[in-house]
Amino acid sequence: MDQIHHIRQLYYEQDKNISEIAQELHLNWRTVQKYVDMEDFNLPQPAQKPIQNTCPKLEPYKPLINSWLQEDKKAPRKQRHTAKRVYDRLKVETDAFDCSYRLVAEYVKDKKKQLHLDNKDKGKLPLIHHPGEAQGDFGSADFYENGYKHSGKYFVLSFPYSNQGYFQLNYGENMECLLEAMAAVFEHIDGVPEEIWFDNTSTIVTNIIKGGGRSVTERFLRFQEHYGFKAVFCNPESGWEKGNVECKVGYSRRNFLVPVPRFLTLADYNKQQLLEADHDGDRDHYRKDSTIRELFEKDKQALLPLPHIPFELAGFISGVHTNGWGKFSLNKGTHEYSVSPRHTNTVVTVKLTSKTVTVLDENQKEIVTHKRLYGEGHQESMEWLPYLNYVSRHPRSLMNTGIYTMMPKEMQTYLSGCEGPARGKVLKILSELTERTGFDSALQTVNQAVAYQVTDADSLKNLYRRLYADVPELPPMKLHAGIPQMKQMTADLASYDRILLKGGVANG
Repeated sequence: MDQIHHIRQLYYEQDKNISEIAQELHLNWRTVQKYVDMEDFNLPQPAQKPIQNTCPKLEPYKPLINSWLQEDKKAPRKQRHTAKRVYDRLKVETDAFDCSYRLVAEYVKDKKKQLHLDNKDKGKLPLIHHPGEAQGDFGSADFYENGYKHSGKYFVLSFPYSNQGYFQLNYGENMECLLEAMAAVFEHIDGVPEEIWFDNTSTIVTNIIKGGGRSVTERFLRFQEHYGFKAVFCNPESGWEKGNVECKVGYSRRNFLVPVPRFLTLADYNKQQLLEADHDGDRDHYRKDSTIRELFEKDKQALLPLPHIPFELAGFISGVHTNGWGKFSLNKGTHEYSVSPRHTNTVVTVKLTSKTVTVLDENQKEIVTHKRLYGEGHQESMEWLPYLNYVSRHPRSLMNTGIYTMMPKEMQTYLSGCEGPARGKVLKILSELTERTGFDSALQTVNQAVAYQVTDADSLKNLYRRLYADVPELPPMKLHAGIPQMKQMTADLASYDRILLKGGVANG
């Protein structure tokens, strides 16, 4: 540019002609004329890197190679194509293939980097998301199930490439809630993300190893290997590394959890929310010139297939000891569950889902099932049916067992007033009522019996029918206008006395 500036200065400022300038600077006159007439002084665009593998002989085979490598993303690592395998297949499966192995190897190497199939190339640019990647996180939300309020959690699985997201509401944030929510989304979208980003939640991560590694729970590792996805964990206190799902947690709460949801069953509600999330994909992407649904199709194309073998989502705890009351505790003693009088001071197996706690005997047969407890502080779940069944067969020993002292005060008062064979009948009826509609209904019936001061079994049955029998109340019958109305008549009891006296019967 210094020389160009000097040429133009000699011409425009010192009025020298082109020949004089060429002679003075020892340049060709055409060169001088070029820079004198030059009007565009923008820097030239940077030269593009030469495109590799442009050999026209390989071009017809690239779509086939690309399809093989794309399928490799769904295959186990040891069953993916090497460059040699690609070269051998092209020679066998295509006609007139005559490219060199070196040309094929260079193309396969570059293509694997684009598809992130090269295990040696671990580097990724931040905030660059590829189809098939997902992020997961929990949020908090209240909800009412069948009229009962829960302070629950909801798990969100988002896809940053398309900005599609799905959430599942649950009672808490334990392992069962996490696995059930993830499996439900996988089944709904008919595939598994190749890679899922998480934070360092204690539900999954048990220890952060120096150097960036993570120790995770065995159940999560088994779930991960079964479905085949790669779990990636953010740096500690670095939630922005999974910013898409952080935003999606807030978006789901504002758009689907306001007002506070009310429904009959959580399972039906969660199924409906998966469909609502599909419909939400019809809106435009916030940055790309397309809808979320259209972009999500590329996400779905990159998903791994669902496993053929179902994964057991429930957790099992073996070697659980019961106490002298036939009870055991979970969650560091805060949640207590009953078993049965036959299983005091023994060992049982506990099966956990997000909703239930099922107790199994030594033969893996169900003893009793509880609704799972959530929340802080000591709580107790008591299933009375096994206890009532036991004492109904041994009514005389009721007062000498710990079962009597465990009962609510109202039931103690009622049963203490029952004597002899009547107590056995009453206990049997209470057992039947508990099995039919639950212990609360049996207890309410007992409260009514105490109020009416009745202790026999038949009265207990009748009181239960009055409280819980589904007998519709019929409306008053409407008479046709042509039917005459009955006159109100007042009975004269003195007339009856006179009639009785005539018959020789005295009026008592």
